[in-house]
Amino acid sequence: MIKVLIIDDSAVIRKVLTQELSKFDDIEIIGTAVDPYVARDKIVKLKPDVLTLDLEMPRMDGLSFLAKLMKYQPMPVVVLSSLTPKNSELALKALELGAVDVLAKTGTAYSTADISIALVQAIRGAAAARLDISGDRVDEAENKVMNYERLLTQTTDKVIAIGASTGGTKAIETVLKAMPRTGPGTVIVQHMPEKFTATFAERLNEICEIEVREAKNNDFVTSGTVLIAPGNHHMLLYRSGGNYMVKIKDGPRVHYQRPSVDVLFQSVATHAGKNAVGVLLTGMGADGAKGLLQMRQNGAYTIAQDEKTCIVFGMPKEAIKMDAVDKIVPLNFVTRTIFSVLEDKTTQSLAS
Repeated sequence: MIKVLIIDDSAVIRKVLTQELSKFDDIEIIGTAVDPYVARDKIVKLKPDVLTLDLEMPRMDGLSFLAKLMKYQPMPVVVLSSLTPKNSELALKALELGAVDVLAKTGTAYSTADISIALVQAIRGAAAARLDISGDRVDEAENKVMNYERLLTQTTDKVIAIGASTGGTKAIETVLKAMPRTGPGTVIVQHMPEKFTATFAERLNEICEIEVREAKNNDFVTSGTVLIAPGNHHMLLYRSGGNYMVKIKDGPRVHYQRPSVDVLFQSVATHAGKNAVGVLLTGMGADGAKGLLQMRQNGAYTIAQDEKTCIVFGMPKEAIKMDAVDKIVPLNFVTRTIFSVLEDKTTQSLAS
């Protein structure tokens, strides 16, 4: 049973969340709090497994509380934020501070089945999350010692496809920060609400050498560009002549997700095949496992993040169980492995 404490200044939201979450047998709402000061006392008294946390509250804002919580008493937190550009920035900051996941809060949307399931999935993922993996991390600088530049002019027809969920924002940042500015065309699905993905892409673009942006329909997948699937839309790869492009579309949720990693990976398997490298990072559930298997069967090289460096070892674990993975590596070696694979593919291509 997962014990949950709800922290929100809105009585309506506290009531709706309590009613919706109480419908699930593996979740117990052990209390609610109107602000961080009340929450502090209830955390000590009730010892919850997971917190849901609003960002805008009286007496102390959610980010300040989250920072103090992670410093003095780390525990799994799911942040609930409104869908505005301002708050999407705050939500990403919350992930940096240690929140496991963020969800959108819009009026009475929590009464709908989709949002209820998404919230429950986030809570389950948070309950299973590893909060402190610093001891298992390799120095980031070690990931930059390889000379990637010698490959850059030879990988324009290669595609890197990456999928992630819970804990993925930090994992994707680690992978992309180690890429050079003219790295291979890259497509990414990160489970994240609509509008958050644009802000996420903008932030990555500011701190990475390679260009990162939210994908638009019929964007080209080219060297030096990373395209992130927009929230609430699937992204598929297709080929037009000698060019790779992406299609952004609606459609049913897959593994309760839109965008879905499986949808992207399956399209990459079909249209890129052996020209692709697939990477499955930290995340709750099984999204991406079948798609990664299809990529491997179609000649792509496939990589999974190892258990020790995953926040939640769900998606990679499912892919490994299905024999969909060529290599399992720690997070800080993912980029190195990608480029090592690309070098091998280039050498083989030149030799043939």
